[in-house]
Amino acid sequence: MFLGFILIGCKPKKQLPIVQSLHSNWLFHHPEKQQWYPATVPGNIFSDLLQNKLIEDPFIGINEEKVQWVSKTDWTYRSNFAVDKNILYKKNIVLNFKGLDTYANIYLNDSLILKTNNAFRSYSVDVKSILQKENQLQIEFSNTQGRELKAKEKLPYELPEGNRVFTRKAQFQYGWDWGPKLNTSGIWKNIYLKSWNDIVLSDVYISTNKLTKEKAILQSEVTINSEYEGSLKIITEVGKQQYSNVIDLEKGIHKYTIPLVVENPKLWWPHNIGEPYLYNIKIQLIKDRNVIDQKIMRYGLRTIELVTEKDSVGQSFYFKVNGTPVYAKGANYIPQNSFQSNVKKTHYEKLLSNAVDANMNMLRVWGGGIYENDVFYQLCDEKGILVWQDFMFACAMYPGNNNFLNNVQQETIEQVTRLRNHPCIALWCGNNENSEGWHRWGWQTGKTDVQKKEIWGNYLKVFDSILPHTVNRLSRQTPYWESSPKYGRGNSKYKTEGDAHDWWVWHDGFPFEHFQENVPRFMSEFGFQSFPSFETINFINQQDSVNINTEAIKSHQKHSRGFKLIKEYMQRDYPVPTSDEDYAYVSQLVQARGITMGIEAQRSAKPYNMGSLYWQLNDCWPAISWSSIDYFGNWKALHYKAKKAFNNILLSSKIEDNHIIVQLISDLPFLFKNDLFLKITDFNGNKFWSQKKTVNIQKNSNQIVGKISLDSLRVNLKKIVLVASIDTIENSYHYFVKPKELELKSHNINTKIEKVKGGFLIKLTTNSLQKDVFLHTKNKGHFSDNFFDMLPNHTKTIFFETKEKSLNNLKIKTLNSILQN
Repeated sequence: MFLGFILIGCKPKKQLPIVQSLHSNWLFHHPEKQQWYPATVPGNIFSDLLQNKLIEDPFIGINEEKVQWVSKTDWTYRSNFAVDKNILYKKNIVLNFKGLDTYANIYLNDSLILKTNNAFRSYSVDVKSILQKENQLQIEFSNTQGRELKAKEKLPYELPEGNRVFTRKAQFQYGWDWGPKLNTSGIWKNIYLKSWNDIVLSDVYISTNKLTKEKAILQSEVTINSEYEGSLKIITEVGKQQYSNVIDLEKGIHKYTIPLVVENPKLWWPHNIGEPYLYNIKIQLIKDRNVIDQKIMRYGLRTIELVTEKDSVGQSFYFKVNGTPVYAKGANYIPQNSFQSNVKKTHYEKLLSNAVDANMNMLRVWGGGIYENDVFYQLCDEKGILVWQDFMFACAMYPGNNNFLNNVQQETIEQVTRLRNHPCIALWCGNNENSEGWHRWGWQTGKTDVQKKEIWGNYLKVFDSILPHTVNRLSRQTPYWESSPKYGRGNSKYKTEGDAHDWWVWHDGFPFEHFQENVPRFMSEFGFQSFPSFETINFINQQDSVNINTEAIKSHQKHSRGFKLIKEYMQRDYPVPTSDEDYAYVSQLVQARGITMGIEAQRSAKPYNMGSLYWQLNDCWPAISWSSIDYFGNWKALHYKAKKAFNNILLSSKIEDNHIIVQLISDLPFLFKNDLFLKITDFNGNKFWSQKKTVNIQKNSNQIVGKISLDSLRVNLKKIVLVASIDTIENSYHYFVKPKELELKSHNINTKIEKVKGGFLIKLTTNSLQKDVFLHTKNKGHFSDNFFDMLPNHTKTIFFETKEKSLNNLKIKTLNSILQN
C-alpha cells in the first residue's frame, strides 16, 4: 500500500550500490604480429591500431582500402583488474557491458561467462561466485563475415541488401553512398561492476496522465530488484516539490506505481516556440534511514501526438506538442564518426548547437546508424530539439528466424526503456526505406511466390508486430510509424499521405523546380551533394592547396554518379569554374539553392505540408556528401541558407500566373503586427518599385502579403532583384532568372576588421549588389553569416568567432567574380 505525505525530518545517509569502472589496463592482441598492444576502452580496433601506428589513418587519402583486412580478422582484448573488499563482501555483484561490437565470447578468470551477438544491446552477468581480489577479463571478438556467411547459407534465397542484414550492428559501417566501409570491432561502450546487498533500483519510467495549465498528473513506475521483503520508503523530488510513499516490497523484480501531482506546471516546448523547461527529478529508496539507491534525471512535461487524419486529398502527417501543431524543421542525423568512441560530449554540444542556431527543431536519427548515446538525447531535451528516432534497420530485408526475432525483441525493449523518459522523443519509426525497397526497387525479382510471402511475412513480424507492440507497451505516449517513407516516390500517394523521401532530384536527375511543383505532406528526406570546406579537401589530400582531381578525393566520393550529377546540376543553373577552389565553392551554392528551394516550397504549402527534414546534417568522415556541416564542423553554404529558410518568420516569393507572389509564413505561437517592405531594384541600388505596408501576422500561419504583376516591370529581368523584409528578419531576395544568367557586376568589397572579445568584427561595404559572398580563412573559427547577398551602399557586419589573435588572411569569393571569369 502507499502512504503519501510530504517528507519532514533528518536527512538520510547514503549507502548506494558501488560502481567500479573497468576502463584501465586494456591490451589487444595482434594475431599476425603475435603481440599485445595498449588499447583504449571504450574504443574500437581501428582506433587502437591507429594509436599504436599499426595502420595509416583510414580517413586520409586512399587508406580506407588498405585497412579492409582489419574487419576480416578476429581480435582479442584483455584487462587485469583488482577489486576492493567492499565490493567482494556485497551479496550481489554484476558485471555490465553496455556495448560490445559484436560477436564476442567473454571470459572472467578463465571461465566463459557470456556470448554476445548484438552491438545495440547491453549485457549483465552475475559474477559473485567468480570474482576475486585480482582478476583477468578477456573478450574474444569474431569477425562478422564468417557468421554472416553461415546465416546466409541457411536460406534458400538471398536477402537484399547484402550480408549485413544478419548482424545487429551499425549498418552504415558496411559502406554507404556517403560513408566508408570500416566495419569496426571492439568494446565500444562502458564496462563496469555494480555491487549491492539486498535492494537495487532497476528503472524509473515517468508518464504524464493529464496535463493542464493548473496541474500535471504524473505516474512514476519504479522497478525494484529485491531480496528483501518488507516496508520500503520511496522519496520523489520533482523540482521543489517532494513526496514520500511507503510500499510493501516483495522479493524478486517488481514494478511499483507512484502517483505524482505538479501544481502550475511549466511545459517543455520545442525551442522555436517556447522554453524547453526541464524539471530536476530524484527518486530515492530509503531503508533503515539509509538511501540504498537512487536515480537522478531531468524530465520535461509535454504531450506528443502524430496526427494522421483523412482529408479531402489524402491523409495528414504532423506533430502536435502540448496540443499545438508544430511545423518540423531540420535534417537527418547520421553518426558523427565511423569510430563512435571518438565522438565526445563537445562534439555533441557543438553539432546540436549548430542545429539550434540554424532554427532546426527536429532531427531524424537515421536507421542505418546507431541508437545514440545518452548525452545526445539529454542535449536535445535541454535545447528543445524533437527527435524522430528510427529503429536501426535500413534499406534491406531482414531474416525472420526465432533467434533473430528474439534478439530484435530484446534490443527493442532495452532501447525503448532507455529513451522513453526523454521529452525530445517525438516518434519511433520502424525502419528506413525497407518497405519502399521491397515494393519498388526490384527486390522481389527472381523470388518465388512462397519466398516473397516468407520475406514479407518476416518484415511484418518485426515492423508490424514486435516493434509497435513493444513501443505501445513500454512507451505508450510516444507514437510509432512503420516505415519511412510511407510510400515510395513511384507511388502517386507519396505526395498526399504520410511522410515522403523525394529523390527524383539527384537520383533521377529532375530539376530543382520539381520541389516547387511536388510538395508532400511531410518531407522526411530530400538532398543534394556538394564538396566540403577547403580545410576538409586539404585534409583528405594532405596538401595545402585545393585539388579536387586526386585519387584521394575520388575515394571519398561514395556515390557512383556523384561527381557527374554535381556537374550536371551546376551546368543548369551556374557557371562551371575551371579553378578547383571556385568549383568547390559553386558546388556548395548549387546544393544550397536546390535544398532551400525545397524548404521554401514546403513551408509555403503549410498546413498541407508540416515538415521539412533534408538529407543530411553531418558527416561521419571527410567526404563529398549531402551534409550541410562537414566532418570538421564547418558550415557549408546550405547550413547558412537553411538557417534563413528555417527562420520562424519566412518571406518567400514565387512567380505564378505572371505575378510575383510574396508569402509570409509564421511558426510563432502568437500573432503580431509589423511593417513589410518590398522593393525592386537594380544591382546598383536604383529603385524601380517599392511598397510599405503594415501586416497582421497571424500565429502559426501562411498568408499572401504581396502580389506584383510582371507586366508592370518594364526592365531587364537579368538586372533586378526583389527585396522583401520586415524588422525582425533579414532581407529575402528573389531573382527573376537563374544565377548564371544574372548580369552581376564585379566590384571590390571593402573590409574593416576589428579585434573584439572572442574573435573579430568584420564590416563589409560595396557599391553594387554582391551575390553569395563567401568569407574564408585558414584560421580556425566560425563566421556568424556567410554565402550571403549584399546590397549596395549598406554595411554588413559579420562576427568571426575564433581563438586566433590575428586575422591577416581573410579572403572573399562572390558569384559576381565567378561570372566575370
